[in-house]
Amino acid sequence: MRTQAVMGKTMADSTPTFEPWPRPPADAPHVVVIVLDDLGFAQLGCFGSDIATPAIDVVAAAGLRMNHFHVTSLCSPTRACLLTGRNHHAVGMGFLTDIPVGLPGYHARIPRSAATLPRLLRDNGYSTFAVGKWHLTPRWEQSSSGPFDRWPLGLGFERYYGFLNGDTNQWTPELVRDNAFVDAPRTPDDGYHLSEDLADSAIRMIQDQQQATPSKPFFLYFATGATHAPHHAPPAWIERYRGRFDDGWEVWRRRAFDRQVEMGIVPAGTTLSERPSWVPAWTELPADQQRLSARMMEAFAGFLSYTDAQIGRVLTFLESIDGLDNTLVFILSDNGASAEGGPIGSFNEHRFIHDRLDDPNDTLARVDEIGGFRAYNHYPWGWAWAGNTPLRLWKRYTWLGGVRTPLIARWPRRISAAREIRSQFCHAIDVMPTIMDAVGIAVPDCVDGVTQRHVDGASLLPLFVDANTPAPRRTQYFEMMGSRAIYHDGWKATTDHVGPQLSVEVERIPGSHDLDTDHWALFDLRQDFAEAHDVGHHHPERLKGLIEQWWIEAGRNDVLPVMDSFLGRVTALIPSPWGPRWRAVLRPGGGPVSEDALPPLGGGFRLLAELCVNDAADGVLCALGDWSNGWAWYLLQGRPVLTFNMLGEVFRYTAAEPLPAGRHALLAEYDWKGKASTMRLAVDGKMVAEGPLPRRMPLRWQIGGAGLLVGRDRGFPVCDDYRPPFPFRGTLERIVLEVPALAPRDALLETAAALHRE
Repeated sequence: MRTQAVMGKTMADSTPTFEPWPRPPADAPHVVVIVLDDLGFAQLGCFGSDIATPAIDVVAAAGLRMNHFHVTSLCSPTRACLLTGRNHHAVGMGFLTDIPVGLPGYHARIPRSAATLPRLLRDNGYSTFAVGKWHLTPRWEQSSSGPFDRWPLGLGFERYYGFLNGDTNQWTPELVRDNAFVDAPRTPDDGYHLSEDLADSAIRMIQDQQQATPSKPFFLYFATGATHAPHHAPPAWIERYRGRFDDGWEVWRRRAFDRQVEMGIVPAGTTLSERPSWVPAWTELPADQQRLSARMMEAFAGFLSYTDAQIGRVLTFLESIDGLDNTLVFILSDNGASAEGGPIGSFNEHRFIHDRLDDPNDTLARVDEIGGFRAYNHYPWGWAWAGNTPLRLWKRYTWLGGVRTPLIARWPRRISAAREIRSQFCHAIDVMPTIMDAVGIAVPDCVDGVTQRHVDGASLLPLFVDANTPAPRRTQYFEMMGSRAIYHDGWKATTDHVGPQLSVEVERIPGSHDLDTDHWALFDLRQDFAEAHDVGHHHPERLKGLIEQWWIEAGRNDVLPVMDSFLGRVTALIPSPWGPRWRAVLRPGGGPVSEDALPPLGGGFRLLAELCVNDAADGVLCALGDWSNGWAWYLLQGRPVLTFNMLGEVFRYTAAEPLPAGRHALLAEYDWKGKASTMRLAVDGKMVAEGPLPRRMPLRWQIGGAGLLVGRDRGFPVCDDYRPPFPFRGTLERIVLEVPALAPRDALLETAAALHRE
């Protein structure tokens, strides 16, 4: 108990007292959690792949591999499980943070009743760092205005460097340091790549902390963003795989399976299912399509190997400071391999959220750009099917291909086993309680006066130490976008639901499109590792019991109502707390303005620029996005130009004459009227350019969350007219963006005007 200070007339008469600093238990380990993205069960070398991942393989060789580790099948939900130890719906993360819905399981706001792992470690004397992908901040809280409660620093991390959204351009990312947006330290032309930058930052954070307080342990959450699309990698890394995938996905899958069985990752006797109807046979693809598909996989492989090298740099640094022996390391993926490139792959993955397929001829013409600056590429879903060998389906589904991923654990100080495999069922919710157990800290019942929700996960440390320890739990439910499953005592029941999010999947993948008529299949995972044999007709009562148990778990964890469509979510989307914005006044000199903080452009808008120019006016007035999807307004040799690059289709509107020196008011106006929509440019009230805009504005310009810049650009441009930053050379007083349809209405004035017309 702390004693009271005694204060006398002088220091000689006084007795000071000191506030105790929180300290972790003696010999508490450093903790490093490495989260890969969209990585399939068979895509690491130590899980059967021929893709080179030597740094990760070294960790596996000195530690354990779990071959029954499970996640939620989507990124934000899995990350919420990892950091809270609770089921994803139970902490409001039933889906992505991009579409927060006004229902308990889907509001995308981790509650205070689920204090996070970094918060608890920090409160007990740890330094806490997050580096890389976050994707746990709700949509309306991602601007420079915050609030910052659910940014990394608000949820327990002391330092952060990375990106807030689900993905980002690896060459030109939208970066945040702590609570502020920042520019990348170098440009792509200077050799910049995000994975290397993240590794540099992780090393620097650890170095600074350890040099200042070498006895203090740290927690590093290192979420690379790889191998989520875009699959970007330095050309030399992609070239290492030239020709390696020319045999196609069936052959690669068979070879991976054989290696898995030989390694013991997959039990002997496991059924490798036949190619499903929705994956095209490689031998039936035209030669050009084979070449394109193989090149896309080469880019993915180069991206993975390059990322592995950056992970290796972080681990080598820890070894150099004698910190690796007492470091608990986890390596995992947030979900199975992604099929978001569609059946033929995509040169521009932004098309996925707009349910559009690529033109293969156009992509073939740009095959040499795949993996580079111009592309935002994603491989065909045949490679996702192969990447999840021997499992079925992929990310977004609760089949094993979506929810079973690699897990590697290494801690030399406590885990003496090496090169061993553990086959007990476990889940992402178990990572947090495992770390707390390893550190020696109990999860508190109350934090900041808030009673804490029961932790759903359980520690894996006993089974890490003793291979004969039973699994930490008997039951686990799964739900993602209407796809449902439940595990209990070695049995798994899974629905055949295919939701309406993507027409290409609804049209090609057989299954139910009605939640009420879904077929539940039953699998005995004790004998059927790959979920290949439906035995429900042999065990109808067991299947019935599992279905009933799913509904119980769904009710307990706020899963209901089940939502299987994007449209259904949009109708229940939590509105911006500041209401629909109809007008934004923007001035040069600041950072990016979040797309979600701007008025929506899709239904029509007015852009006004007030400026003063000399005889040689050039530069960007405002710009959002880049040549993968974006728009920019700029002066080129004095002439106003407005360019829209919509998923690769360029629409450009240019004034015929340059602006004369002096003050001007520029206007761009657009009104969506279907096929007759027109874009107009005016200078000082006089029309200077006009033309059709046949495509509607995208729902979102950048998946990676780029913001609008005023007076300059950065990253890649919208088109080849200029190279960023291309700052405006003149005086730009302000940009005004208005959506007249959202303007507040004055009922009295409207009534008076109507009477006057009468």
